Amino acid sequence: MKPRDELLTLKDAMQLSRGDIRELYKHYANSGMATMMSLINFDKRFVRAKGVSVWDDEGNEYLDFLGGYGALNFGHNHPQITEAVQQAGELPNLLQASLGPLYAALAYNLALVTPDGLCRTFFGNSGAEAVEGALKLARAASRKQKIIYCEGSFHGKTMGALSVTGKNKYRDPFKPLVPGCEPVPFGDADALEAKLKNKDVAAFIIEPIQGEGGVNVPAEGYLKRVQELCNQYEVLLIFDEIQTGFARTGTNFACQREGVTPDVMCLGKSLGGGVIPISAFITTEEIWDKAFGGMDKCTLHTSTFGGNARACAAGIAAIELMIKENLAEEARAKGAYLLQGLKDLQEEYPSLIKEVRGRGLLIGIEFKQMSGGILNKLSGGRLNKLVEEYLAALVAGELMNKYHIITAYTLNNPNVIRLEPPLIVSREQLDRLLYALEDIFKKHSSVWSIILSTGKNMLMK
Repeated sequence: MKPRDELLTLKDAMQLSRGDIRELYKHYANSGMATMMSLINFDKRFVRAKGVSVWDDEGNEYLDFLGGYGALNFGHNHPQITEAVQQAGELPNLLQASLGPLYAALAYNLALVTPDGLCRTFFGNSGAEAVEGALKLARAASRKQKIIYCEGSFHGKTMGALSVTGKNKYRDPFKPLVPGCEPVPFGDADALEAKLKNKDVAAFIIEPIQGEGGVNVPAEGYLKRVQELCNQYEVLLIFDEIQTGFARTGTNFACQREGVTPDVMCLGKSLGGGVIPISAFITTEEIWDKAFGGMDKCTLHTSTFGGNARACAAGIAAIELMIKENLAEEARAKGAYLLQGLKDLQEEYPSLIKEVRGRGLLIGIEFKQMSGGILNKLSGGRLNKLVEEYLAALVAGELMNKYHIITAYTLNNPNVIRLEPPLIVSREQLDRLLYALEDIFKKHSSVWSIILSTGKNMLMK
């Protein structure tokens, strides 16, 4: 479809209708995404956001329990963070022939709030970029090549990050990926040790809690054992705290719960306060100097927009809010309340809910998988495909369209709905979610009832 002759102005874009947006996506952006989102009515036009709430163009209020996949720990459009960005508005946002004051201040603040010993920071723009930098750092500092990662992990979709992401659906179309990357089962310290024994591994990268893997929480003591093994076999330990960081799991960073300090930590998402993209990896002075120390190596890894003034202003304000408002304790207490409420629902509806798990306000609800039998045959196999790929999405659609609560499934386990609201969520808003889920489960006695009720459009495709 050929574009019109006239450019769309900002005013034009702000006035596009829901149908206009869908058509533009289909012809000039991601057509498959547009189709999928419209089938489950996830293509609403939202026009305002504040705190935990967003409003559509018809004036309906929705609670955001997706929270930008962990990027909105402080809520939508937090006034202190948006004000910080505005305060930096007169500074040169990008000026490479200079050392940025806000870059320096944010790097200092991160050294102050992250585990002891982590003190050298590089700023990028996305979580995947932070992972790319951490992998490069590990290879350059160790002079080794092999990287070990976990099955079920998610570290991003750029080539390096994808090479250590444990989902073949996202990997297979782009092979061969970066060589020397090998998986181990998440939570299996013995399997990890078997990979490390030859002392030819540069780094082991792991999420303290797997987010996209289905909110998988490792057994107590696993992360400590991982650190011991990495120290024993001279392997750099990289923690991906892009989703679990900034108070999400009940401590400022998830690794602090067991008192484990990695050699490298990847950060992102809420570092920008939900206002501006910014990411980082932070490491020790010794490791940094081995990889990038001195004038001859200081430009081996750079980023044009990384650490720009406005992004760093948002980061400075976000860290200040995290500490001042003790958001880690807020997440811990509210998460315990929500987790207990969900486990009560699991006891009441065991035919629907397989497991509830999580920590702080990173919680997953896994639904039971069942075979469609004769119904699956009548649908030409589409019913089983719905169960395997879209069951949690259908529940999320029910929550969105009937109860005005926004959620989504986890990318590596589509049978799991993630609950990841801003940490400023209230008890009343948590109760509204619990009531909505209970009402759905009351009305649908089985998985098939949910699918036949909400997945008709998908079955017909």
